[in-house]
Amino acid sequence: MLLVDFQAGLGFGVESAPRQVLLNNAVALARTAAAFNVPVVASTSASRVYNGPLFPALQDAVPSGNAIERKPMNVWEDDTARSAVVATNRKRLIIAGFLTEACVSFSALSALADGFDVFVVGDACGGLTPASHELRFAGSSKPALA
Repeated sequence: MLLVDFQAGLGFGVESAPRQVLLNNAVALARTAAAFNVPVVASTSASRVYNGPLFPALQDAVPSGNAIERKPMNVWEDDTARSAVVATNRKRLIIAGFLTEACVSFSALSALADGFDVFVVGDACGGLTPASHELRFAGSSKPALA
């Protein structure tokens, strides 16, 4: 599982659904992963500048508790984050995060290109607007939208 940018700075821009609902869904997703021993990789961006750290509730739910800080918008373009996902030795990848239109979509499409089966949990992703969130993968049969 890949959790992308669940940070307050990015959460302020989310208008596709109530932020607290999305955070609760992400925490439930992370706790479920932990219960079933599914490896979880969490990433953050610009945490020291303006986005802040991973939400505390999610830090508590992620087994490692640590997020990988990255610079590229696409998680897959960061060697450390991509390597952490690859090191799980799983070919199915569940992704959730902020912002659907960029960080989540780019990462999902890149993982697909690398041969992963990708599932995006729409109820745990936040977009800038309801319309842009819904259009995240319009016209594409992949990745699967849960």
